[in-house]
Amino acid sequence: MKLFRTTSGAVLLVACLDQGALATPQNVIFNGTVTATCTLVVATNGTMTVSPDLQSLSSHNSGGSAGTVTLTTTGGVSLSVDPVTTTTVPAADSTATTWTPTYSASGAHTIAETGSATALTVPGADLVAVNLAGAKGGSNRFASGNYQATVTLRCE
Repeated sequence: MKLFRTTSGAVLLVACLDQGALATPQNVIFNGTVTATCTLVVATNGTMTVSPDLQSLSSHNSGGSAGTVTLTTTGGVSLSVDPVTTTTVPAADSTATTWTPTYSASGAHTIAETGSATALTVPGADLVAVNLAGAKGGSNRFASGNYQATVTLRCE
């Protein structure tokens, strides 16, 4: 009887081991979502210089330079510039200035200089050049002193 129990136990053990070897594989599924996104990083600020007739203060004038921003996007966003709202001018400059911000881009997207919104439909990275021009009308001229204006670049 003791031999029968030992033999039966061994047979049962082998049967259980054999069951584990017949286990079927299981798949583990991973899901993820990437939302439309855009990252802007200012690389350099711009510089405005005055024109010989003193009616233009611009990053396009001789000696001026565009600000540069690196852009990385998943696509499905829009790039734009806001109207200039923050300026600092010398006290001697009391006449109106019309500020015109523009931008262009190169890289994954080629955007000619514009002040309008541009749809970025595909993913990629770009270097964005941001320019600013201030203009005086009529007989008005830029006065001597320091000028500063802030351009807001948006990607949303």
